[in-house]
Amino acid sequence: MKRWLSKAETTLGNHSDRLNAINIFPVADGDTGTNLYLTVRAAARVLQSLDTSALPQISADSTVHSFGPPDPALNDVGAVLAQAGEAAMEQARGNSGTLFAVFLCAAAEPLAGHHRLTASLLAAALNRAQIRAWSALSDPVPGTMLSVMEACARAAAAVDSAHDGDDSNHTLGLALDATVNAAVAAVVRTEDQLEALHAAHVVDAGGVGMLLILDCLRSAVLGEELQDQLLDGLHGYDVQDPHIHAAMPRDEGVEVMCTITLSPLDAAMMRQRLDEMGDSVIMSQVGGAPDASGAYRWRVHVHVPDAGPAVTLIRSLGEPSDISVSELATPRNPDGHGS
Repeated sequence: MKRWLSKAETTLGNHSDRLNAINIFPVADGDTGTNLYLTVRAAARVLQSLDTSALPQISADSTVHSFGPPDPALNDVGAVLAQAGEAAMEQARGNSGTLFAVFLCAAAEPLAGHHRLTASLLAAALNRAQIRAWSALSDPVPGTMLSVMEACARAAAAVDSAHDGDDSNHTLGLALDATVNAAVAAVVRTEDQLEALHAAHVVDAGGVGMLLILDCLRSAVLGEELQDQLLDGLHGYDVQDPHIHAAMPRDEGVEVMCTITLSPLDAAMMRQRLDEMGDSVIMSQVGGAPDASGAYRWRVHVHVPDAGPAVTLIRSLGEPSDISVSELATPRNPDGHGS
């Protein structure tokens, strides 16, 4: 998990400019690459602080080489990934970053209590993650990174089913191969699933970002190089291609994000009211357990014409933290905060 997210941080950093260049949906603000990078960076850096030097090391032949007494919490794939997911959720940026944080938190759940990844666990994690990501959005749209997540989950499940739940490293490799191949096909399809992408002759930026992240997972688990050829032929992704988003009409309005503790009833009310005010509403729990009053922490994201009513609504229901307001027409600054 540490190698995966560290590799994903580096890869998204290298690709953020091209992802930004083709970012025209849901708004042409040219920041999908930056938002994904900053969100993955938050997840990767919280894991870099963990001391896993004493954990049992598992070689390719499944032989365990123990170098000291393992910390049960650190030796739990799900627990480690949950920490990364929570950090990502707390610092998520934009639509794409928030959806990836949701993906990461949900993927950790079926992995809880397990010390190694298998094809069956991969399939379960991807399925839980794609369902949670689709449900986090009030108005989910096919042809985005959601479609890539769904295709990958189906591919991993097909491999797991075909091999009757075999938990060997070989079958895990087959499942990872199928996952990445499905991601490529799903990214290619995005161009014809969304009218805006079809008109601009580009694939979805968030979908490409998800493809890169999944190829990093394959690389980290199998110990193989990233497959740069996966990006060949993706419309709009050549380095010589222009920044397509720059030629699109400017989007008015702002993006409002925060973290807030709400009861389930207040959370449902907030979602309904935000749906009435704007679009791109994403709400997902941060962490799994409620507080003593039965309330949960939520990450909230919305695009609205004016921040005032949305911020007033949010503050009327609780005390938000990390609240940010960013102009949709203005790309994020390098530190990830709106200008």
